[in-house]
Amino acid sequence: MIQRYSIAVILCLLYNAVSAQNNSYQQKIQPLITAVEPKVIAWRRDFHENPELGNREVRTAGIIARHLQSLGIEVKTQVAKTGVVGILKGGLPGPVIALRADMDALPVTENTGLPFASKVKTTYNNQETGVMHACGHDAHVAILMGVAEILASQKATLKGTVKFIFQPAEEGAPKGEEGGAALMIKEGVLENPAPEVIFGLHVWADRPAGTIGYKPEGTMASACDFKITVTGKPSHGSRPWNAVDPIVTAAQIVTGLQTIVSRNINLTENAAVVTVGAIQGGNRFNIIPEKAELIGTVRALSTADEQYIYKRVKEIANGIAQSANATATVEIPYTTQYPVTYNNPALTKTMLPTLQQAAGAGNVQLIPATTGAEDFSFYAQKIPGLFFFLGVLPKGKKPTEAAPHHTPEFFVDENGLKLGIETFILLVHNYAENK
Repeated sequence: MIQRYSIAVILCLLYNAVSAQNNSYQQKIQPLITAVEPKVIAWRRDFHENPELGNREVRTAGIIARHLQSLGIEVKTQVAKTGVVGILKGGLPGPVIALRADMDALPVTENTGLPFASKVKTTYNNQETGVMHACGHDAHVAILMGVAEILASQKATLKGTVKFIFQPAEEGAPKGEEGGAALMIKEGVLENPAPEVIFGLHVWADRPAGTIGYKPEGTMASACDFKITVTGKPSHGSRPWNAVDPIVTAAQIVTGLQTIVSRNINLTENAAVVTVGAIQGGNRFNIIPEKAELIGTVRALSTADEQYIYKRVKEIANGIAQSANATATVEIPYTTQYPVTYNNPALTKTMLPTLQQAAGAGNVQLIPATTGAEDFSFYAQKIPGLFFFLGVLPKGKKPTEAAPHHTPEFFVDENGLKLGIETFILLVHNYAENK
C-alpha cells in the first residue's frame, strides 16, 4: 500500500511539474504571438487579394520561401509543382513534427466587399470566373508563416525538428495533372527527415472565433468527383420520337442517384452524400442533342460505403440509360479522390489537453463528423495525424448567418487567427516535451 501510494504521489508530482512547465512556456510565447499577429493578418490579406488556383500558386510559394529563408530555415521549393517545405532543426534532440497548410484558392467570384477583396479573373473549365480564397487557405498559410517565425526564434532551445509543409492543390489538381498531398507524399515530403506525427487546422466559418472543434477517428468524409456522359440520338426538337433524348435520360439518372443515400445507405451508422453539381447538354431550344454530361461528387464516412456508392452510381446510370436506348459512360473517380480524414485516437487523446490549454477548456468542443473533405487525409494514412477546426465567426454573429465555405461571401474573422498560431506552437512544444 505504501509503495502504491508513493508511485501515485510521484506521478502526480511529475504531472504537476509538466503542467507548470507548459503553462510557463505558454506565458513566454504570448508577447511573441502578439508581435507576429499583425504580420500574419497582413500576409493573409495579401494572399487573399492575390489568390492562385491549384498547381499555379507561384507567387504565394515565392513569398513563403523567401520568408522561411529569412528565418534561417532550410527550404525546398517546387515540391509537387509549387509546394514549399521548410525544415527547422532545433538545438536539442527530439522528434520530427510536421505542420501543414494548404495554399490554393477556388474558381469563385468574390462578393464580400472587403477592401482587399480579390479581383483576379481566370478561365476555368472553359468558363470565365473570378478566383477567391473562399475556403480560408490564405489564413492557413499566414498562420503557419507566423508559427515558423516564432519557432525559428527559439531554435536553440527547440527539441527536435519541425517540418513546415505548404501544400498546393488541396482542392484538387486540374484535370490531367497530379497534385496536392498525394503528390507531395509521392515526392518524399514524409521522408528525410520522416515526421512522427502531423498536425493541421482548418478555419471554420460557423464556429465562433476563439474556439476549437475536434473529433477523434473519422472527422471529414472521403470525397471523389464523377462524370457521366449520356449518349443518345439527336433530332429536331419538334420530332422527339425520332430521337433518343440524352437530356431526359440524364434527368432520370439525377433522380435515380438520389435513392442511393435515401434507400441504400444505413444512415444510423454514417452519413453519405451524392450530389450532381452540373449538367451540360445541347445549345439550342429546338435541337435534341446527341450527348449530355453530368458531373458531381460522392461523400462517405467509411471506405465500405464509399465503394458501395461507386458501384450503385454505375448500376443506376447504366440501367436507366439502357432502358431509354441510350448509353452511359461513368467515370468515378473522375479527377480526384480523397480518403476519410482520420484523427489518430491515441494522438488526439494525448493532445486534447494542449487544445484546451490554448483555447481554454470551455472553448474546445467535440463535434460531429462533417461531409466536407480534406486531402490532409493522405498524410494521416501514413503517419498519426490530428486535424482540428479553428473558429473564425465574428463575435455576436449567429452560426446560421455565416456564409458557407466555397461561396462568394465566405468571411474570416481575423481575430481568430491568433489562436491558430498559439495552438500550433503549443502542439509542437508539448508533443516534444512529452516524448
